[in-house]
Amino acid sequence: MWILFIALAVGVVLGLNVPWQVPSILARYLAVALLAGVDTSLGGLRATLEGDFNIVIFVSGFVGNTVLSAAFVYLGDILGIELYLAAVVALGVRIFNNLGAVRRHYVDSIARKKSGS
Repeated sequence: MWILFIALAVGVVLGLNVPWQVPSILARYLAVALLAGVDTSLGGLRATLEGDFNIVIFVSGFVGNTVLSAAFVYLGDILGIELYLAAVVALGVRIFNNLGAVRRHYVDSIARKKSGS
């Protein structure tokens, strides 16, 4: 588990120190793809904590959510509407639901340890 936090820290440090800018035309695509990745990762963590993780579901969800979200942004660009907001709202709700489930798992775990001691 610690290797995940180390990898996250290394990624953040590299991301903040690499002098690269996302072209403004691609910013919405990247933002929605990032949200889809975070949503899927938190869903995978939630499934792992619930003992229901499946790598095929995780990978297909990661790719599917990212592609579908980018397709929403592209369709919105073609239609001239800000359809990416629908993807942002949907993914945001899912992220907070997954975070809530992970938090509840850890709070329940800590409460069980305290009451069992």
